[in-house]
Amino acid sequence: MEPLSNKRKVLESKPLNLLERAYLPAIAKGLSITIKHFFKKPVTISYPEEKREFSENFRGMHSLKRDENGKERCTACGLCALSCPAEAITMTAAERQKGEEHLYREEKYAAVYEINMLRCIFCGLCEEACPKEAIYLDGDIVPSDYLRKDFIYGKDKLVEAPLNQ
Repeated sequence: MEPLSNKRKVLESKPLNLLERAYLPAIAKGLSITIKHFFKKPVTISYPEEKREFSENFRGMHSLKRDENGKERCTACGLCALSCPAEAITMTAAERQKGEEHLYREEKYAAVYEINMLRCIFCGLCEEACPKEAIYLDGDIVPSDYLRKDFIYGKDKLVEAPLNQ
């Protein structure tokens, strides 16, 4: 079969000398690279024993914050759920009852606040959209699990502990 371009490249094969036929230079070069790597610092991290340093802009697990009085900041406005491109956040608003003034900041609060961590892409748009600075992505790495239902985080896992405990 003829080539389409009608250009042929002529390859010349020169005979190998004795040293090249014995592959000694190639073996010596390979051993020198291996020996050089013995003296370098290892790049792997033994994970459970050692923790890696995260950068300043690391986005970890979500947390719902409390104010300085220990009240929940979230007012269930729904801006975080609207700004989420993955639609991972769902919430149900409720009105504060008598006797719950010490729990919630405003008259309206999130009775149910859930984040599906399997859908979340950790973009941080919920954090930027929140007018009350109630949600932050400042937690640790989301732990692994075997069941899908365990990745739906409610207020029990998201709300931070009160300061006066």
